Amino acid sequence: MAMVGLFWVTPDAVYVGSPPAADGGYVRLSADGLESRDPEGPRTWAWDGLRSAVVEDVPTAGPMGRAPKFLGSVVSAALGALLGGEGPPEMTLRLGTEYGPQELKVYSAAAGGYGAEEAALSQDLLARFVAGTADPRAIEAWGREHGLEGTPKPREREALLRAWAQG
Repeated sequence: MAMVGLFWVTPDAVYVGSPPAADGGYVRLSADGLESRDPEGPRTWAWDGLRSAVVEDVPTAGPMGRAPKFLGSVVSAALGALLGGEGPPEMTLRLGTEYGPQELKVYSAAAGGYGAEEAALSQDLLARFVAGTADPRAIEAWGREHGLEGTPKPREREALLRAWAQG
């Protein structure tokens, strides 16, 4: 599994935030749209039915010691989610839909916070998915090929987010 920006990427799926939590909750991104499972049950939104998608309450990391803190926080967040202990920080995915606003709880995969540039690039990518100017299948393809290699270094993650936004 790999974390790139606000996305958790595996060979089989792309999640906003962390992979499925201990309570089974998740928000999965696909070529068709977003799929969520939470206490209200499963829900889906097609990209063409969305007006906006923004992740709020994103924990940010300071520039000093970001890499070691980041790697430790990914492990901590994953263990917390799997073992049911103190879980990772919560974020809110706010969707603008044709039927009004929707809020989804997602968990941060980086308990120590995300870099500001990476978070901004992720938000831009989500906006491009909604606008139809970027294709989520690019992340899915990268996950199938590289998802088991672990999380790339910060500059690589930023380059990936830029590339996915362009194509």
